[in-house]
Amino acid sequence: MFPDIVGQTSAKRRIGFYLKGYDGSGICPHLMFVAPKGCGKTMLAKATGKMLKQRGFDNAKSFIELNCSTLKSVKQFFNQVVIPHIHHKEVTVLFDEASELPKDLTMALLTILNPNSDNRTTFSYEDYTVDFDFSKQTFMFATTEAQQIFHALMDRCERIDLEEYTYEQLGEIVRRVCKGVDLEDKLLPEIATVLRGNARAAQKMANNIRTYLAGEKKNTFEEKDWEHLKHSLSIQPLGLSPIELQLLNILSAKKDCSLTYLASKTGLTKGCLQRDFEMYLQKMNLMEITTSGRSITKTGHEYLKALEEDSDE
Repeated sequence: MFPDIVGQTSAKRRIGFYLKGYDGSGICPHLMFVAPKGCGKTMLAKATGKMLKQRGFDNAKSFIELNCSTLKSVKQFFNQVVIPHIHHKEVTVLFDEASELPKDLTMALLTILNPNSDNRTTFSYEDYTVDFDFSKQTFMFATTEAQQIFHALMDRCERIDLEEYTYEQLGEIVRRVCKGVDLEDKLLPEIATVLRGNARAAQKMANNIRTYLAGEKKNTFEEKDWEHLKHSLSIQPLGLSPIELQLLNILSAKKDCSLTYLASKTGLTKGCLQRDFEMYLQKMNLMEITTSGRSITKTGHEYLKALEEDSDE
């Protein structure tokens, strides 16, 4: 099942279980896809929607994808989505970036998705009274911020957690996107190390490889080409960004830095540093946070030393 999607064996097996049940009962539970950015949760949700369409009567089940940041109220949701696209229709609805759902719509969804033996609910809003029939309508959600989803909404869904990609799986994604390119096998493990465990980054890297080869008017990607690409795009070991590299250099020069100090040195807000940069440095064991402050680790010092030696060469 899902042969076009690399990895995510556990998630695909779980979805397969629900799809098999759907074949017998016509009911698919509400699904909540949870994963970090770029790990393929929306892609897998869309693929699930496609499978539901193929299993529906005469392929009649349509698919709607909603970005929750565009949903501002229950009124808008009913006027623009429910009445024209859901009411009395066979449809799968995906709420992407579900942590952005407004509070009043979240409360409405709690009623709409309330579990019961009839697998259907009725919801009244202003002049509308809408029947939701879960033998016809399937609801799915996707989020990177599971902790921000209202607990009662999470409880109404079967949670699908995606796994982090291995280097081998990331290399396979690069290979698939680079279909038709003669790409040296020994390069894939190294390319995978700069992709930060991110499937979207693997797709973007593959597109960069294709762009490079188009410019060079060739179809073979060798080690020397990888070196040129790294230089052209300033690709650092482990895929570190310039700001992450700047943070490591600041930490190497001063012991036990405060978050306020790092913010003043980089010009970034404390929240931005914590959310967008520190997490990956900690994940790769390049920095640590203690009661004394932020510090570079032994691994972080070794990283900077190896980078310096490479630049000297």
